[in-house]
Amino acid sequence: MIAAVALLQGGLRGEDLAAGKLLIASRDLLDPNFAQTVVLLVRYGDDSVVGLIINRRTQIPLARVFPELKEAKGQTDPIYRGGPVERTAALALLRARTKPEEAEHVFANVSMISSRTLLDKTIAAAMDPSMFHVYLGYSGWTMRQLQGEIQLGAWRIFPGNAAAVFDPDPETLWGRLIRKTEERIALAAEGVIYTNANHRCVVNRHHAARPRAESQKERSAAGT
Repeated sequence: MIAAVALLQGGLRGEDLAAGKLLIASRDLLDPNFAQTVVLLVRYGDDSVVGLIINRRTQIPLARVFPELKEAKGQTDPIYRGGPVERTAALALLRARTKPEEAEHVFANVSMISSRTLLDKTIAAAMDPSMFHVYLGYSGWTMRQLQGEIQLGAWRIFPGNAAAVFDPDPETLWGRLIRKTEERIALAAEGVIYTNANHRCVVNRHHAARPRAESQKERSAAGT
């Protein structure tokens, strides 16, 4: 049971961390740089860990950030704030069946663009927002630093999910994911979910729900 709760809380094991994983800020993480954020890890190595905050959409259009790029003129797609490090640096995430040669694979069909040449080319192609986001700045840690934050409960770990990365309503994304985490922890505590030998979450099909009358009787007693 303890193992199940730990897994569902996410991020209590260092081996869970990798490029392509999502970090969900816990309710107790009050650092204004990361409070209520969802971060996609785009690089994870011995030298450094790099992530992009995917749920801080701004009102700043691409055209204003890239005024020298004539193809960007008139493009109103908003810029995202990727993190507190190098806030003038531009990175992008692209969702495509074929990874561009200069892009870095992150997970599944999502890749990161850090080359200015490729970034300009992709912006000029006027990609749909459901497939292409540009971020100013990024989030950075050392491997040991991030693992320490995970062990302290600052973050929950989710598998990479392209639908979450390009969610059309990023402002509510953190709330939805943190509630999902808490719901799963509650189910694990009740024994409805456990982990099998492969550390995968499994629903306990033999868990018997208490009779409705019994539950109502308990609630009445509790109210009294």
